[in-house]
Amino acid sequence: MRRPADPDRLLRFARPVRWAHRTTAALMLTCLATAACLYVTPLAELVGRRRLVVTVHVWCGLALPVPLLIGLAFRALRADVARLSRFTPVDRAWLRAVRSRAPYRPAGKFNAGQKLYAQWTLGSMLVILGTGLLMWFTHLAPASLRTGATFVHDWLAVAIAAVTAGHVRMAARDPEARLGMRTGLVDRGWAGREHPQWRHDGSDPGAGPYGTVTGGRRAG
Repeated sequence: MRRPADPDRLLRFARPVRWAHRTTAALMLTCLATAACLYVTPLAELVGRRRLVVTVHVWCGLALPVPLLIGLAFRALRADVARLSRFTPVDRAWLRAVRSRAPYRPAGKFNAGQKLYAQWTLGSMLVILGTGLLMWFTHLAPASLRTGATFVHDWLAVAIAAVTAGHVRMAARDPEARLGMRTGLVDRGWAGREHPQWRHDGSDPGAGPYGTVTGGRRAG
């Protein structure tokens, strides 16, 4: 994979990673929107066509893991998944810095907050899919278990909506991070400030060296 021609820009996310993120986000937002149309009475009355809304909700829910599964065929996404799935001493230092509100927060390509969000998203996706299947295929479980699945499904959906709103809010406050997900490229100075321990290790096509860090912070 070619490096960006601009020496001030750094490749952060390869194309398969960006497409997996966008597709999963679109499916998740569609699930949340259709769920709102099913459970919020004013929206249900405004939209109508309940059968169609249910169909869209179910099929988008079933498709949620598909972008990730397809993306795992690409080395760039596998490398990012490996980074997101493990915590390091740097991540523990990041969490301590957040608790103490320290200005310097050490982080690799992903900080501890991003790792927690990614792991929460994957776990909640599996639970919401499993409980949804129990609700849809009524012969899979007795009525008492389906009642519990419905309770978990509904309240987990509320939690997902709240966490997703927080994720969107954080992204709205960081235009460079949004640019990185949109184009794949980020400013080297931003990478040095926000992810000072990010290093190209030769196994991740989406990473790279960022050189000298501006603003008086050392790159680790």
